[in-house]
Amino acid sequence: MTDEMAGKTVWRVEVADETATAALAADIAALLKNGDTVTLAGDLGAGKTTFARALIRKLLDDPAIEAPSPTFTLMQIYEGETARIVHADFYRIGSASELSGLGWEEAVEDAIVLAEWAERAPEVLPPDRLDVRLSFADADNRDARRVTISGYGAFAARLKSFKSLRELLRREGWADATRSFLLGDASSRAYETLVKPDGQRAILMISPPRPDGPPIRYGKSYSAIAHLAENVKPFVAVAHGLLAHGLSAPEIYGQDLDAGLLIVEDLGREGVVDENGPISERYLEAAAALAHLHSQRLPEALPIDGAGNYHIPPYDLDALLIEVDLLLEWYVPHRKAAVASGARAVFSNLWRQALLEVASAPPTWTLRDYHSPNLIWLESRQGVRRIGVIDFQDCVLGHPAYDMASLGQDARVAVPDDLELKLLAHYAKLRKDADESFDMAAFAKAYMTLAAQRATKVLGIFARLDQRDGKPQYLAHMPRVEAYLKKSLRHPALAEIKAWYESNLPGLFNAP
Repeated sequence: MTDEMAGKTVWRVEVADETATAALAADIAALLKNGDTVTLAGDLGAGKTTFARALIRKLLDDPAIEAPSPTFTLMQIYEGETARIVHADFYRIGSASELSGLGWEEAVEDAIVLAEWAERAPEVLPPDRLDVRLSFADADNRDARRVTISGYGAFAARLKSFKSLRELLRREGWADATRSFLLGDASSRAYETLVKPDGQRAILMISPPRPDGPPIRYGKSYSAIAHLAENVKPFVAVAHGLLAHGLSAPEIYGQDLDAGLLIVEDLGREGVVDENGPISERYLEAAAALAHLHSQRLPEALPIDGAGNYHIPPYDLDALLIEVDLLLEWYVPHRKAAVASGARAVFSNLWRQALLEVASAPPTWTLRDYHSPNLIWLESRQGVRRIGVIDFQDCVLGHPAYDMASLGQDARVAVPDDLELKLLAHYAKLRKDADESFDMAAFAKAYMTLAAQRATKVLGIFARLDQRDGKPQYLAHMPRVEAYLKKSLRHPALAEIKAWYESNLPGLFNAP
């Protein structure tokens, strides 16, 4: 149960016995970091010390540590590898001034503070804190407790998210699963593996709704113009849509749409590349999966259980252009270059002309990140279902060549020219088999145009990840993307854009 009000979140949990109390404390440990304060309240014998001991053991990753009550020492300090803990008991102090004589201010700096009987010195408590109160819950079961956990200030939002996650795991039958951090990605999302005692596996996706950024054009934020997903609803809708149209996407086992939490099928770790680069068979099947999808009539709106319909946004000209502008904003400074305002205007106009045709073509689902990190090889399945797709929440209605360009010019691994040509030929044959009117020449032109657009965007994104987000590891992929860009700009339809790059970013074209 949860009560919410301004600046405060309250979560009430019923526990059956001392073991369950300790388990809850160990769970709460995942919420804490250095600098946090937790107060412990309750009648004598309610279990404050039991709760504190379990919390300390989990934070220090030491199940054998005794962690006695500091009733007589007043303060006990624990130094761990990742956490410093101050366990205090204010029962015997008369006023907060007595704590100063004990060196309280110095002791608690950058430490996790656990304070029992904290109400005896409220002056030393920070406004952002977690209060835990234990009380007897059942006259017939002296071991049962009601634990009321209150988050104040900044802790209110943290506790709300924490509670939502625990309730989802309990509701969907994953409360007893072992959780392990899997990875984050270039976005704000995080992932964990869930493994039940019986071996059943799933992926926990943590993607809280993100606030809209500042307006940068037309009174809209970048994410609004580029049509980036701001919550997990698009992921749920498109996952169901892909499954319904014969592709392999993760099944949704559980969801909390408001909190941005999903429990989804674990498709495994077998990818489409190995130590030698792309595995041709798997890349060809990935191209076939796109051809299978693009040959179908796909709806523009998809239902979400309990949340109405999700309308897939268009990959319109504004979205395509705001993406290429990332090169001017982030990649140009990365190159230690400068582009005059006049040249910037020419850049935008050239790209507008080049993209008009692809933006007005009949659209299909454009998954947008259809490349090796997001493709899983499922050996036990048949045909195109052997390709598992795991990243598609930014799906838009766009030109079918975009996802083929993502695959054929994979930003994370070098795709040889001969394999890229095989992918295009394989895709074209399958599309032609399904529809005699498929125009390969027009598709090839759109492919090179969108490949150049994507490479331009990705160079800006990788520079931004380094400069703004402190993720320099993406710079290692820049030379590959630069090579893709130079290759795509050789298409005759892009001659003027190529000339612009040569004039304004000569270092790019002089690089090997």
